[in-house]
Formats: sequence, structure tokens, C-alpha cells
Amino acid sequence: MDLLIKKGRIIDPSSKLDKIADILIEDGTIKAIEENIPKKDISVWDANGKLVLPAFVDLHCHLREPGQEHKETLTSGAMAGVAGGFCTLFAMPNTSPPLDDKTRISYVLKKSEDLPLYVFPIGALTQGMKEEQLSPIAELAEAGAKALSDDGHPIQNSNLLRNALLYAKMFKLPVMLHCEDISLSRGGVANEGYTSTRLGLRGIPKSAEEVGVARAIILALETGSRVHICHISTKRSLELVKWGKEKGAPITCEVTPHHLILTDEAIEGYNTRAKCNPPLRTEEDRIALIEGLLDGTIDCIATDHAPHSPDEWDVEFDLAPFGIAGLETSFPILYTHLVEPGFIPLELLVDKMSTSPAKLMGLEQGKIEVGKEANLTIIDTEVKEVRTVNLFSKGKNNPFVGWKLKGFPCLTICKGKIVFERREFL
Repeated sequence: MDLLIKKGRIIDPSSKLDKIADILIEDGTIKAIEENIPKKDISVWDANGKLVLPAFVDLHCHLREPGQEHKETLTSGAMAGVAGGFCTLFAMPNTSPPLDDKTRISYVLKKSEDLPLYVFPIGALTQGMKEEQLSPIAELAEAGAKALSDDGHPIQNSNLLRNALLYAKMFKLPVMLHCEDISLSRGGVANEGYTSTRLGLRGIPKSAEEVGVARAIILALETGSRVHICHISTKRSLELVKWGKEKGAPITCEVTPHHLILTDEAIEGYNTRAKCNPPLRTEEDRIALIEGLLDGTIDCIATDHAPHSPDEWDVEFDLAPFGIAGLETSFPILYTHLVEPGFIPLELLVDKMSTSPAKLMGLEQGKIEVGKEANLTIIDTEVKEVRTVNLFSKGKNNPFVGWKLKGFPCLTICKGKIVFERREFL
């Protein structure tokens, strides 16, 4: 693919680049970045007034295939990804059956070859994600698993988790942990506090996450295994992560867009689109998470894209599954409500969604650099309304439907090819 992108504002945190310039792409590779590249006999894309960013990398999403194709497929998830400006998705293993053997890892990799973006499978830590026996970690690594996790089925047996970390270290695989003490959270459906009490919903205390975070840090310190803490949501969890990093623990952590923008008040009216785990917390926690981005405690932003079919989430709050589908609104919601008001700089948002997660996983992405494969997204800063008709994901359980946002991708280039172009927004 040959393409000349003209006059876009290019932002590349890896090289501290922030300027209006042209980008020439030939044979899928960035050949030049200059202030004025003469037009050639190739396609020209006018990016005047738009942002040109390294395409995003999501360390944590649920693509549901195999076995739950009524929620999402690899194809529909990939389309949602490129529509959201992503070039790489790391797929969690809680499929049906889980990604706990080499054939299922190979299945995801094989089926992903023809998708418009990169999909890397994360292998299950335990067989069947049942917390009884470790998965064949050596086989998962050999088959191509890029990390290990039991995701929403957090291992409660600390000795089993310790052994899992030791085995993962042998194969240099990071372990991604959903930190939750089930004995504290069992039966809960929302953050324990004023809102859940007033609505008559059983609460999940913050300590359920914080106890899990503390355990993860202590085991990371002891084993030396790389631990990535998923979807951090409380102020005290952040304080624990900061302490662990100061002590030299090999830990990183992520935060989701919905935890940065919403509080538990979003479940008013028993709004199941805002039901997630960990649950939305308080304003104090939300502000602390933003501060965690600014001071570097939080390493990256991940979507935790968790699509469900309408017959699953359009029910009573207690019965609805946890999860928010957010691939397509992640950048717009953060750009509109954090960057535009001046809470965080644009370069930081791009870094946390692209450059940093790519670096964490050893990828050559998250950069706009001559000689590199073109993986870019062009962002339109005009206001548009989120409507379900515009969402490519099968999951419409998105709490931002109806919101007016800026920052939707209008062009995504991945693997050196144009994989998404939005001419109109219905």
C-alpha cells in the first residue's frame, strides 16, 4: 500500500515528536516524515486538522471465540478494534472452552492471520480455569501464548498461584492477575457504599481487590516473576503498587477507561451497562487513578472489552453479567473528558494506550518511525454521538451510548494497510 498522509498533527511519545507534517507510506512501511512531501502518483489522505497517532495496543480484551460467538467473534472484535484505532489486541483466555492447551492457542493464532489487526492469545493459568491444576505452561508458550492469566476466575489458593508464577518465570511469560479475594466479594454486584446501599444491591468492598493486590506484589517480590495487575480501581491499590515498585517488585498495572471516567453513581436506575468487575468506585478513587497516570504508577490503559449479548445484560441488575464493551469508545471518552479539560496531556494518553503497552509486551509497535511498519490511526476531533448503530462489536453493553464525544478514529492503518476508514457517522 502506497499512501501520502498530508498535514496531520503527528504525535509519537517514543520520539517526543509533536508537529504538523506529512507521512509517506510505501509497501506498508513508513518511508518519510517531513514537513512537506511532494504529491506523487499515489493516494493522498488529507489529515489537516486531525491527529495522527501510533495505533493503539490493548493488553486486555475478551474476544469470546471459541465457544461464545453469540457475544463476539474474532472477526467482529477485530472490526471493533480497528474502528477504535487499535492495531493489536491481547485476547483473554476465558473462552468456552478456555485457552488452556496448545490447540486452542493455535486456533486463535491461525484464525487471526487474516484479520485486519494483530491478535495475541493469553493462555489460561489453570486447566479449565478451575484453580485445581496448572495448565501445560510449556506447551502454551511453545504454541504462541504471550502471557498467562485466569482473568475473572482469580486463583484463591496462594500456594498454587506461587507455583504458577515460578513456572511462568521459566518461560519468561508475564502473568496477568485479576486481583480479588472472593471470600470478601462473593455475591456482590456493585461497589460497597452509599449507592449500592440505597439501591439495595449487595456490595463488593474495596478490600476484596486490595487484599489481592497486596498478595500479588508479595509473591512477585518473592518469585521474581513478572506480574501485571489488571484493571486497578482503588486509591489504596495504587498506593500498594507504588510501594511494590519502590521495593523492586517486577510489577506493572493497568486502568480501564470506564474506571477513569465513571463512578458507582453510573449504576443509578439499575443500569446494567455500567456493571463491571472490579466495580466502578467513588470519586476519590477516580481522581486517584488519574493521578496514578500522571505520576507513572499506572503503566498503561487497557479496555477490558467484555461484550455480552442483549438478552444477557438487558435483565435485572443482580442477574446481569459483569463487563463493559468499550473498544470503540476508549480513546474518544478519554480524549473528551480528560485531555480536552486539561486533566492529562494528549501525549500521555497516547503513550498509555499505545507506546507503553507495546513496550511492556516487547512489540515493535507504538511508534511512528521511518523504516517501521505503518500502524497508525488518524483521529477526528469533531463532536459525534455514540450510537449503537455505529458500533461494530456485537456487544452493545456500553455505558457511553448517547454521549457526545470527540476523538473518534476516521482512518486506521495496520500491518501497513488501510483496514478502517470512516467517511460518515450516522
